[in-house]
Formats: sequence, C-alpha cells, structure tokens
Amino acid sequence: MALCARFCCGKTSNRKEKPKKQQTWRVFSLKELHAATNNFNYDNKLGEGGFGSVYWGQLWDGSQIAVKRLKVWSDKADMEFAVEVEILGRVRHKNLLSLRGYCAEGQERLIVYDYMPNLSLLSHLHGHHSAELLGWDRRMKIAIGSAEGITYLHHHATPHIIHRDIKASNVLLDSDFEAQVSDFGFAKLIPDGATHVTTRVKGTLGYLAPEYAMLGKASESCDVYSFGILLLELASGKKPIEKLSPTMKRTLTGWALPLVCQNKFSEVADPKLNGKYVEEELKRVLLVALICAQNQPEKRPTMLEVVELLKGDSKEKLANLENNELFNPTKSGSHQEGSSSAEDSTDFISEEKDEEELKEEKADHAHSS
Repeated sequence: MALCARFCCGKTSNRKEKPKKQQTWRVFSLKELHAATNNFNYDNKLGEGGFGSVYWGQLWDGSQIAVKRLKVWSDKADMEFAVEVEILGRVRHKNLLSLRGYCAEGQERLIVYDYMPNLSLLSHLHGHHSAELLGWDRRMKIAIGSAEGITYLHHHATPHIIHRDIKASNVLLDSDFEAQVSDFGFAKLIPDGATHVTTRVKGTLGYLAPEYAMLGKASESCDVYSFGILLLELASGKKPIEKLSPTMKRTLTGWALPLVCQNKFSEVADPKLNGKYVEEELKRVLLVALICAQNQPEKRPTMLEVVELLKGDSKEKLANLENNELFNPTKSGSHQEGSSSAEDSTDFISEEKDEEELKEEKADHAHSS
C-alpha cells in the first residue's frame, strides 16, 4: 500500500475544512512546516507507513494541509518523492489531489497536500467510518468523479500518465464528498506513441491487471482494470479478495459476474444501503465495473468511455454494454463459484511486498480498527 493516502485512513478529526483556494504549488521551508505541524507533534499524526508519516497542519493563513514526511534514508522513498512531486506538479484537476508544495532541506523530504476532512473511500467502506452510511448518491458521485480524474491522467495530461495504484485508499474525499484520486508515487509517464511500458510490478493485490501482474506490462488499460475492481467494491461494499478459508479465496469479480449474468443486481448491492439505490444506476455501475475488469486488456473500454457509460449519456452504448458477450450466462460457468486455491499465482503477484509495505498495511489496519 502506498503512503500518500495514509492520512485518509488515520484518526478522525473534528476540524472543519476551510474553503479551498485556487493556487499553484510552491516550495515550503522546513521551519514553516515545523510550525504548521507543531514540530510534527504526535497529536497531529494522521497515519504512518513504510515510507514515513503523514501529519495534519495549519499554515499561517489558516489553511489546512496534510504533510507527508518521508524516511529519507530509503532510496525507494527518495524515488517516490521525486516521482510524486514531478507528477503532481504537472496535473491540475478537480478530481486529483492537489499538490500544495514540497520541502527538500538537508535530509528531510516532505510533500504537502490539501487536507481531506472526509478521509478516504476505504475508511467509509471498510474502516472506522464504515458504520456511517455512504449513500447511493454519494457513491455515484465518487464513481464518476474518480473516473474523470483518471481520464484526465490518461487522455489530457501531457505526456499521458498511468497511475498504477488505483484503489479505495487512494480515493480521498473532500468536505463535499468530491473524489480526489491520490498517491502518484508509483505513477509512470507514457512517451508519445508508446502503447505500454515494461516495469517492475507495483500496486496492491486484488487490483492488479493480469498482464501487468504477470508480465510487468503497464498501460492505461491496467488502470481501467483497477478502476473496475474499485467500482465493484464501491457498489458491493466487499473487498477485492475475500478469504474463505486458509487455502481458499474468492475474487470480487468471480463472485459478482455470475450474479450479474443472472440479473441479480440487488444481491451484489451493499447490504448497508438497505435497498436505497437507483436500480438502473446500480445495474450500470456493475456492468461497467465488470467490463473494465476483464482479463483481456483489448476488450476493456477506455476511461473516456467509462465516464460516458457511468453518466448514462448514450442509450445505444448502454444497450451494447448489456448485450456484451461477457454477460452471456453460458460463458460465466467458469466463474460460478468465483473461488480458487491459495496456490494460484495471483496470491503471489503483489509485487513481492517489501517489509515497509507490510508494516504499512498493519498500521492501516490498526488505524481503521
């Protein structure tokens, strides 16, 4: 798990967010960030993980920030710092977490972001906010907003950007529950004319596209796959992978696809919604999610198409989606149980998790329990 969004799963704050001002990033002094965070006081800590800690802070003008303080002795952290600052310095979109600035003094490496008072989607679906209802209207808003943020990365940023770590903990929520896609430490720039880049696998088990997990081929389509899993998680309230026993696991797609093929959409919906959702929208979200999370990358839509489908702008395209061969019940037999043994290779493709990432997951669990 990447750390940038760690403050999204940290402790609850009753601090109210100040109105967001339009601004560009800048260089902060270490002295300024010490003052903003009360010398990185423990009471200001929002979360911690393998790359360091994230603190809440308040600047002299009253604006609230989240400060990611990296462990500088790690070459990997130094690389993440450079990548994230470069990527965030390039992008500006209402559904991408804004870079407020950074600090690189001596051995200190810090990245400054806008503070997100409603934490992350993960905290609302599975964490300490999960008891609070995330209503259907908000879920649709989050789905479309995050899709638009990723669309900007794929189709409007120059050069195009692959995120490589789309997941619930990296979708932050502002005071209006507007989605903010975060954490660009694993992101890759795609040269003009390139269809993919081959790289060491980064990301989180359950969200990784097969061709990326097995071959290291990263493309925009890998983000589309991850977003499909995220959509299923958002609609169902279930995690990407469910352990049925020590030797058996069930993927979210393997569980949901047979039900969708049988038009049992209500059985996929998050029980916490208590049936309070728009049936056509639920159906649309599930169909889009599963078409995104197909194993064959060439059959996945682009994020531009995903946004259009989620908004329901084209009845013709929605009809074509419903008639897709993926939803032919005769083709879903192999997914009927949606489970597999622990010896399956997918259990071992989480990029050979480093000790830092495992510690981070434990920290995340501790904060959300």
